This record gives sequence, C-alpha cells and structure tokens, in this order.
Amino acid sequence: MRSLHPRVRIVWLFQAAFTSALLAAIVAAVDAFLLEIGTWLPVATFLGLFALTGIHGLLRYRVWRYEIREDELYLERGVLTRVKTVVPFVRIQHVDARRSPLERLTGLASTVVYTAGSRGADVTVPGLTPDGADELQRRLKALATATEGDDAV
Repeated sequence: MRSLHPRVRIVWLFQAAFTSALLAAIVAAVDAFLLEIGTWLPVATFLGLFALTGIHGLLRYRVWRYEIREDELYLERGVLTRVKTVVPFVRIQHVDARRSPLERLTGLASTVVYTAGSRGADVTVPGLTPDGADELQRRLKALATATEGDDAV
C-alpha cells in the first residue's frame, strides 16, 4: 500500500483555511447587517471551523492509501466513514494527471481515473509528486489497455 506525499497536508490545510475564512466572512456580513453581536463571532467561527477541518485533513492523511493490484486499483480513505474503492482496470476509460494552482505551489499533483459506469464513479489520487502522477497515469493506462485487449470480443 502506498501513502500520499506528506505535503498534501499543506494543501488540505490551505483549503481548510480558505473555507473557514469564507464562512467567517459570511458570518461577519450577517452579523454586521442583522445581529450586531460583535467581531468575536466571525473570529470564533473561523477558529472553530479551521480547527475542525484542519484536524480532519491531518487525520485524512493518516488513512489515505492506494495500491495497484494485479487487475485493479485499490483505494482506502475516510476519517469518519472508511471508504474502500476497487476500480477494475477493465472499467477504466481514461486517466488524467492534473495540477491545481495550490498543488503547483506545493509541488504536488493528482491523478484522476475516469471509469465506465454511473455518474460520480471517477476516483482521484491526490498528493502525488508530478513525476509520480505522470507515472501512475502511464501505468494505469498501460494496464487498462492490456486488460481491454484480453476482454475484447
């Protein structure tokens, strides 16, 4: 089983800070126009939400694992609810390596595996180095292509 690069925690903490700041700004606007309680409410909102989402991100890192098996990609993740996903190579339609602006800042990338099936069946492996994401993309593409050749009618 392979784990994610440790810098993915930085990405998740930045996302937690952004989400917390956005919600705190909304609370501040509501407070300014309707409640007039004071500045402590948005500050408390930011700190409380950032603490919860930050801890969740750190715990999520400890659980996130993936493995390329003989005929499938296996992913295990989740803090409160553990999710184990098996993606058979025969179901893979295409694979992308992507880098968001935040991932570029931290020197990371993600691999997105698009599968045949229902909506939302696609999986993302975050927290990879750019070379690792490219290598995972190439490897999954080769394995999916080889499997498709075996199962072709």
